[in-house]
Amino acid sequence: MKVDVRKIGNSLGVILPRPVLESWGVGEGDQLEVTDKGVGPRRKGGLAPQALNELKRSIALAVVRDFTPAQIRAQILANLHRWRKQGAWVSAYDEWRDIARRGDDGELFAAMLGRDDTAARLRESMPFVGLLPQSEVQRLHEEASA
Repeated sequence: MKVDVRKIGNSLGVILPRPVLESWGVGEGDQLEVTDKGVGPRRKGGLAPQALNELKRSIALAVVRDFTPAQIRAQILANLHRWRKQGAWVSAYDEWRDIARRGDDGELFAAMLGRDDTAARLRESMPFVGLLPQSEVQRLHEEASA
């Protein structure tokens, strides 16, 4: 994903898309690491791949508990539309778009909550971000890191 360097006051900066910040588990007031290799979340040792997948599954489960399938599909399609316009697209988004458009609740829940390899792969690119409050996402991240 490309972002533009802009003038911000007397400095230069970038505006990071909300989905990127949410995928990093950071929000307003948090800090990012800046190195000669890039910008990203502060290193906390990170989660093992299986633990990260379970964190994403926990986020998906919280979304399923709090929102209707129609609301989830609407959020997926809105995010995908915005990300395509921003030039932020990965092949998994094609699959998510098709799932959302077909309107099959079982297929949607299988992709969001399944324990198979396909669901785990799709959860790596979750397009239903933005539904949960940042505080809930942060709480789930903290639980996963404990």
